[in-house]
Amino acid sequence: MTLVSSNEFAVNQQRYLSLARKEDVCIQNEEDMYPLLCTSIEKQPILEPDEDFYKAITMEEVRERLHRVIDKLYAKQ
Repeated sequence: MTLVSSNEFAVNQQRYLSLARKEDVCIQNEEDMYPLLCTSIEKQPILEPDEDFYKAITMEEVRERLHRVIDKLYAKQ
């Protein structure tokens, strides 16, 4: 992790933004410390489809179900 003062970050923004793609960079002022949130694709985990994914319905099924509900609502009027 690289710790950078807010003044140093202001002077060399591009350098630290590029560095944040490879490692954690925190910007620190007198009172607080702020993590610089830049992550590369390589650092992000790839999620596998789970059980809920396979239970999901398609947009066509959503449209059909909504049409049925709307038709029932208008039929009652």
